[in-house]
Amino acid sequence: MSQENKNDQEEFINPIDKDKVAENPSILPYAHTVGSAVIKPIDKGRVKGLAVSAMYEQTEMQMEQIRKQVDLLYQQAEKIRDRVHISESIYSAEINFKPLIGHIYHLYLRKNGKHVLSMVGPNEWGKSTPYEFKATVKLLSDHTWETQEEN
Repeated sequence: MSQENKNDQEEFINPIDKDKVAENPSILPYAHTVGSAVIKPIDKGRVKGLAVSAMYEQTEMQMEQIRKQVDLLYQQAEKIRDRVHISESIYSAEINFKPLIGHIYHLYLRKNGKHVLSMVGPNEWGKSTPYEFKATVKLLSDHTWETQEEN
């Protein structure tokens, strides 16, 4: 019986041509049966072009955000520099009282070229102001001065 099985197996001839049968149909670049999903070749140039276009758009958006952040930092640095400048003027000025944090004062320039800090505002002098008004300032908690109004 075993010899008969061998003869049956030897006699069987597969009607499908070996050149038309894939050993691993799952790795073929096309559908291997009529009912398989349609596989279309990818246009690699277009895919790369779209990816590069998206990359440029994304990086440009990020660069614009960084530019805005740099501009904001520059503006903040300018404000700090202005505070330092006005603070230097005030601390070199004549001050006849102890300034309190959070209060508003007024910086004037005398005719002799020296600054003076006063509690009297430019509109409170009456008809004649003895000094040239420079700025209205506020003492901050870090002992720098913030300009509220400038002449």
